[in-house]
Amino acid sequence: MINVTERFLRYVKFDTQSDESDSIPTTPGQIELAKVLVKELKEMNLKDISLDKYGYVMANLPANTDKAIPALGFIAHLDTSPDMRGKEVNPLIIEDYDGGDIILNQEKKIILSPQDFPELLNYIGKELIATDGTTLLGADDKAGIAEIMTAIDYLNNHGEIPHGKICIAFTPNEEVGRGADHFNIEIFGADFAYTIDGGPIGELEYENFNAAGVKVRVQGRNIHPGSAKGKMINASLLAQEYIIQLPMDQTPSETEGYEGFYHLTNIRGEVEEAELRYIIRDFDLASFERRKESMIKIAGRMNEKYGKNTVTVEIKDQYLNMKEKIEPVKHIVDTAFKAMEAVGVNPLIRPIRGGTDGARLSYMGLPTPNIFTGGHNFHGKYEFIPTFAMEKAVDVILKIIQLYANV
Repeated sequence: MINVTERFLRYVKFDTQSDESDSIPTTPGQIELAKVLVKELKEMNLKDISLDKYGYVMANLPANTDKAIPALGFIAHLDTSPDMRGKEVNPLIIEDYDGGDIILNQEKKIILSPQDFPELLNYIGKELIATDGTTLLGADDKAGIAEIMTAIDYLNNHGEIPHGKICIAFTPNEEVGRGADHFNIEIFGADFAYTIDGGPIGELEYENFNAAGVKVRVQGRNIHPGSAKGKMINASLLAQEYIIQLPMDQTPSETEGYEGFYHLTNIRGEVEEAELRYIIRDFDLASFERRKESMIKIAGRMNEKYGKNTVTVEIKDQYLNMKEKIEPVKHIVDTAFKAMEAVGVNPLIRPIRGGTDGARLSYMGLPTPNIFTGGHNFHGKYEFIPTFAMEKAVDVILKIIQLYANV
């Protein structure tokens, strides 16, 4: 049986970085990893294994008892973030972390330091996996995939452990907010599920941001600068004017806890045309709607000043706070809490300052809270994960399954 670290190190070699294209999945590497997972699932003799045209992998391990047990689902996503390069990932393994600086890349002088990331000091004496400073690591969410696969493989090799039907799924395009677009809940077959897509060890989450993506387009007028007075409309400068009308103290770097934000993720601009891309996040639905309205109002004011349709705003909702759908079946959170305690993990119930496939799936009729993978600093070159945390995630999955079987 392959351990969780071996699986993880194998999966991160696949370039599954998603993008904003209209393809499904958005990038071909996601299908390549999906095919490998299908092959491994077949080797485990799971049932109803499928890889559909959209890139969703599904399978199940049938119940081995006649006892009435809910069908449990476990879900992770195939893609990695568009925020940083995910090709040619070369993990750095620190076997016995001593509490000092970790040189990720000598040539580029990239250092993972506890001065910047004090949480490293929680892992003195532990084995860590980090990046080489040139890519992200991909623990979000290949650690989740590895943890689910390892747990299922363990169950498959220990038939003496009673369990109900266990459903697993690996989804594409989660990082661009489209992971549940074509998720077939009926085929999946679970009564409720867990995404294995959280951060540091112990995280247990059933609240998340309400989320939307925003495109702000600015139409300019390019005139030779020598004769531009009263005629030129510089779209790049107008884009800057738009940016400064949003509150600078409501950005990701200035907010925490239940505070929402506007996040400028991309700027593209010339004199003739410019485009801004934002994401809006807020836990409170009314405040979320006000944020969307404020972006539209800024465009309206600028159009009064510079002319109709100079600035256009396109807003697309991505997912909603799952709390409303989880609370009526709170036992799924309570059971995960008990499972963590039983395997020696301190449960940390906190809101997700982000989202998972589970947010949308919960509104589609499949309540799906989120459990830790063990990783830190997702989406960038300072990403790392302790291997013992991945092992504990496997233990938690197995314990949840056992707790439901013993009810």
